[in-house]
This record gives sequence, structure tokens and C-alpha cells, in this order.
Amino acid sequence: MADIVDTAVNAGSFNTLVAAVKAAGLVDTLKGNGPFTVFAPTDDAFAKLPEGTVDGLLKDIPQLKKILTYHVVSGKVMAADVVKLDSATTVEGSDVTIDASNGVKINDATVSQADVETDNGVIHIIDTVLLPS
Repeated sequence: MADIVDTAVNAGSFNTLVAAVKAAGLVDTLKGNGPFTVFAPTDDAFAKLPEGTVDGLLKDIPQLKKILTYHVVSGKVMAADVVKLDSATTVEGSDVTIDASNGVKINDATVSQADVETDNGVIHIIDTVLLPS
């Protein structure tokens, strides 16, 4: 099984996320032992951001790191566990809200595919980029 980064690269729908992870210097972390749970926004999710947002973040590495680590939770949290939670503390330090009443939402993002297992954690694919307050 591949690690989180290689799984995202191989999927082909996370090019923006992978570029951001590389720019922020987080590749080694996300290739590390973990385990990590990553709420991974697709390229389409990044495309929904206002024009220029991604380019701006790629030039503001501290803010980029803050946003990326807001998509990561320590530990391997599978969908069966997520539905029992109403929030989770991210690596960034803030909490995300979880609503499993109608599908699963992380803040305003809908989980489009859950439980993509990797050798150092799990990826849940989301349709919206999560932004810490």
C-alpha cells in the first residue's frame, strides 16, 4: 500500500493539494509513520476558491501550512468512527465540526469518498477546501 502522499499523487485528482503540500514542506511529514487522517480536497474543491487564492497561498507559506494542517487529524479515523463524532481537533490546533446526519460533512465540506486506506493512515475525499477561522 502507498503512503498518503503517493496515494494522492496516484489518484490524479489532487494535483493542487499535492503541489500545496510540496510548497509547504509537508511531504516528509505526510510520508511519515503517522497514522494520519486527511480530509483531502480535490482539484475541483480548490477551483471553487476565489480566483487568485491558491496562487496567494503558495506565496504565503505560513498561511498555507495552517490551512493544510487544518485538513489533518492525528490517528487513523475511519468513517465508522467519524459518524460517532461531532468534532475533531486538527493538527493545526483548531476543531472541525462533523455532521453525519445526512451523509458526512466536515464543516461545510461533503465527504464524497471515505476510507481510502494508505499505509500510514486514511484519506477522506472532500468537495470543499476547509479554512480555519
